[in-house]
Amino acid sequence: MPFVHVSLRAGKPEAYRQAIFDNVYRALRETFNVPEDDQFMILTEHEAANFRYSPSYMNIARSDDLVYIQMTANNTRDLDQKKALFQRLVQLLGEDPGIRPEDVFINLVEVVKENWSFGHGQAQYA
Repeated sequence: MPFVHVSLRAGKPEAYRQAIFDNVYRALRETFNVPEDDQFMILTEHEAANFRYSPSYMNIARSDDLVYIQMTANNTRDLDQKKALFQRLVQLLGEDPGIRPEDVFINLVEVVKENWSFGHGQAQYA
């Protein structure tokens, strides 16, 4: 049950933003075995003054099309699954909406299962 927060500079069309949602979900389904209809994602757009990044950190040439993708997920996946997710996500976003691999910044935050409440004030995994 990942929770995904995507951040990018303002100005991209709706189809571009929806392609990000669709391909994040597809990559999660294919690599993290996320159940069907398990889609909890938000996307925030930022004006240039409110969106900062290094154009060259770790010798990666980033552009203003940089997309931050932060995922919070259970700490149940192994390193191979994480690598597969990162690679598949970059591949899919390159295909649609056409984001360069250098412009996909992914941060995975792992939590224990009891840290989730899906509603009703209950800890469904506890």
